[in-house]
Amino acid sequence: MKIYRTDKAPRVYHTRVEPTLKAATATLSVDPNTHYQTVIGFGGAFTESATHTLSKMSSENQSKVLHAYFDPEDGLGYTLGRVHLNSSDFSLGNYTYVDERDETLNSFSIAREYQTVIPTILKAETINGRKFSFLASPWSPPGWMKTTGIMNHGGKLKKEYYPLWAKYVIKYLDAMKKAGVHIDMISVQNEPAAVQTWDSCLFTPEEERDFIKDHLGPALEKSSHSHVNILAWDHNKDIILDRMAPIYDDPKARDYTYGAAFHWYMSDDYLNLEKMHDLYPDKHLIFTEGCIEDGPRVGAYETGVRYIKDMIQDFNHYTEAFIDWNLFLDENGGPNHAHNYCDAPIICDTKNDTVHLNSSFYAIKHFSKHVKPGAVRIASGVSTDVIMHSAYRNPDGSTAIVLFNDSDADHIIDVDGTHIHLPAESMMTLIKEPHV
Repeated sequence: MKIYRTDKAPRVYHTRVEPTLKAATATLSVDPNTHYQTVIGFGGAFTESATHTLSKMSSENQSKVLHAYFDPEDGLGYTLGRVHLNSSDFSLGNYTYVDERDETLNSFSIAREYQTVIPTILKAETINGRKFSFLASPWSPPGWMKTTGIMNHGGKLKKEYYPLWAKYVIKYLDAMKKAGVHIDMISVQNEPAAVQTWDSCLFTPEEERDFIKDHLGPALEKSSHSHVNILAWDHNKDIILDRMAPIYDDPKARDYTYGAAFHWYMSDDYLNLEKMHDLYPDKHLIFTEGCIEDGPRVGAYETGVRYIKDMIQDFNHYTEAFIDWNLFLDENGGPNHAHNYCDAPIICDTKNDTVHLNSSFYAIKHFSKHVKPGAVRIASGVSTDVIMHSAYRNPDGSTAIVLFNDSDADHIIDVDGTHIHLPAESMMTLIKEPHV
């Protein structure tokens, strides 16, 4: 058993994590023959706010943070991304890709995304050495397509514009493909049950179902983007079962729907994810957004704890991919046109050209660095409830075990006869090399 260690963020990765002869307080067991879901990968969102923030940093620090996220050897090794179709709250302002009331869509252009979003994506892919898979999510159609006439403060997509909105989505996929960005998943609507002060649009479960089966699904099928997978819901876990049932229980909508996207806000009911898997085992569960709200928490440890606990629970309840929210934000937790400031794993102080890697960054690293795309979750157990754990068999045959000591006491863990010191409130990843 090889233990991963680094000298960074000592409360997250410990520099002196070594076998000890002290008596064990708990035993870790792993059953590599009991398999669960396959992991798709890990990533974050290339929002306009994030990429604009990065553009204000020095070239040296731009390179530093891009390598921190995307370098497959020394960084987090991200291979997934999320982009917003039209503006989101983490944009510099409301925008769409067409002129006002252009029902022909002849004015359609994603020129704004070429300012910072697309260049950042292409730089990140160059560092990683591969093309990423992207999820595109709309926050709002153009205001003139909605019942309210504006992008912010909710409202609904007018029924007469369902066909045009589906066509709009296809034109977006065409444009992003031309730009070299591979959109492999698309959600119907970000947070369709929330009226926000920023870009938002309401859909009932039945409206999502009908838009998928009568408009978006057929439009994708007839286009050059038939490979793009549709995700529904894209909101919290609390009512995911109620939201997805009308879609999955309709044969046509179910055929078009790849799976459910979910966020971590408002609810920690992880059993809903397992219930969803048990009811619809052929469908997929993708985590598509989570962040620490109310501005930056530079230097805070509890933010990393929030991430590691959520990731362990999500994956232990059949989640297949984890896509974080903003890759980086500025010293205020923005910019954000609705003043909805948040934290990010990397905070870029644009005034002082300083980079802060938060504990959440290192928490994610426990998974993304060592649980590779294509890894299979395997059974694991610990003889105490205070040690959270999740184990994986990687495509190369190695085993990765993520641990978190959710207590204020140190523990000595017996792992295949080796005793491992797991300090109080600490995170650790154990790696067993192939054939060892």
